Amino acid sequence: MQLGLAGKEVVLIEKGGLGGQCLHHGCMAVCALNDIARHLFFSRTLHSLGILDHVPEISFSRTLFGMREVQAKIASVLDAETRGCGVQIRQGATGRVDGSSLFVDGEPVETDKIIIATGSLPRIPDIPGIRLGGVYTPHTLFTMQIVPEHLLIIGGGIMAAEFAFIFRQFGADVTLAARSTFLKGMHPKLRDLAARDLEGVTIREGCTVNGLEGDDVVTHAHLTSGEEKSVLPCDGVFVATGLVPNSSMIAGIGKGQDGRIIVDRSMATSNPDVYACGDVTGSRCLTPVARHEGAVAAASILGRDPPPDCMPIPQSMNLASEYAFVEGDASGDEVAFGSPGPAGPGTFWSVLHGHTGMAGILVSKESGKVGGVYTAGPAAGILAAYHSFLMRLGVTVYDFDRFMEVHPMTDGVYPLMKYASSRIHREQRDRS
Repeated sequence: MQLGLAGKEVVLIEKGGLGGQCLHHGCMAVCALNDIARHLFFSRTLHSLGILDHVPEISFSRTLFGMREVQAKIASVLDAETRGCGVQIRQGATGRVDGSSLFVDGEPVETDKIIIATGSLPRIPDIPGIRLGGVYTPHTLFTMQIVPEHLLIIGGGIMAAEFAFIFRQFGADVTLAARSTFLKGMHPKLRDLAARDLEGVTIREGCTVNGLEGDDVVTHAHLTSGEEKSVLPCDGVFVATGLVPNSSMIAGIGKGQDGRIIVDRSMATSNPDVYACGDVTGSRCLTPVARHEGAVAAASILGRDPPPDCMPIPQSMNLASEYAFVEGDASGDEVAFGSPGPAGPGTFWSVLHGHTGMAGILVSKESGKVGGVYTAGPAAGILAAYHSFLMRLGVTVYDFDRFMEVHPMTDGVYPLMKYASSRIHREQRDRS
């Protein structure tokens, strides 16, 4: 779009739907399903308190149908916006790149520059029976007719956790098989709270799926946990083992062993007339990162200065609450502060269960600079995004002495910032 607005003649080759993985298989699909799962989760909370007399039932077929309606609406908006920027769209066409040559539906097309933004595909583990019926990925979820009674989720990361929450709330008996540690690398407190949201889900860490069996449709899985082997009955399997670069249609360009297209800081490939951005480069599979890289590629082609660096990058996960975090460069003298999340919109009725989320920060004892923010609550993702920006600007906990909040809200980070400021100031006075 930036190139089109700059007056360049731009043609977008799109085999699938505009919006890519985020809209059709990733972020928006999780939003759609998680909205309903949260509704069921909080209905159960209110029912347990005697406030609601029943928990509603879900129509899964209507859910998928409605989700696709909304996705189509968003895609149509994206189509209009893209064309409005002067971009031609060849919808349903197949592109292939060989060196600096572009082929569309097998026919060569002349170009000055090429940007490869082909995204990623689900990582399919090499497991016997993985192609059986009843085995799904985010790309084939829409073919699921009913919610499985016994669902095995293969994976232990954010994607696996999000779908485990969704399908548990939808009524499935869910087992999650994590090859290593569940939510490995996530802040331990966030991981503990996430496990509470996944109450009723059987989480098996250090678990290997050795094979899936069934005649035409999966009926059971063979698992190994340590020295223990077991057979798990299941009528559905959901593969949530991450993503791999979608680069099989690219040749004559430098690629890594996993298929990622190798780029420099300007997003140029080994061919100076070809650029690449987003998941296909092996960068973090996050929509904002892909957008940023696309903007860098466009600026490079236009001979303009690239947009400012976007580090540190905030990330989030959606279960009953939002879980979000942003981590900056460590100075080595950080001290941790933490507290439960406050009561407010979206957490008031969770107080009795002691499940109002949390807030945590890492702060330099000398400079007051923030080295990390970890939070769980109704608006955690927004908080992490803004704190990422503030960390980039060098804002310290001392600056929060001038912060005035809106009340009520469920942000537990700002009071921690104020507390950390007063605590560090007091300790510095005591030392002097």
